[in-house]
Amino acid sequence: METIQSMFKHLHWANQRILETLQNGEENKQAINLFSHILHAENVWFTRITGTDSSNLPIWKELSLEKCVKRIKQNHHNFNGLLTNLSHSYLDQLITYKNSKNTEFQHSIREILTHVALHGQYHRGQINQLLRQADVEPINVDYITFKR
Repeated sequence: METIQSMFKHLHWANQRILETLQNGEENKQAINLFSHILHAENVWFTRITGTDSSNLPIWKELSLEKCVKRIKQNHHNFNGLLTNLSHSYLDQLITYKNSKNTEFQHSIREILTHVALHGQYHRGQINQLLRQADVEPINVDYITFKR
């Protein structure tokens, strides 16, 4: 439980660092698109965990950086509330959901939360690669840096 809580604290910290880098540099449409995707995906997974229909939620719609700020705050609020009083039985609860192609799947909340944290880190790495290609110094979002 502590590991998942720490992963989500890292997720929020890393999102904030990427946002600040995107706000302070020249506009990079590809990076903003990937960052928007991270934030949309966090929202989609939260709705699935809470049993809300996610079929009409965007997954690849680009957000302005101002809307990214709002989405980060909302996602942080949502997951912070979810993760405050975790129990092993809650984490092991199975969630049935449909993906964007309407295919049904079932995973534990633990598996979904782990996926959300890793998915974001994967795309933050891609964003850093795009920043480097644009001659912008990538921002360190490594978990161990966060823990330091």
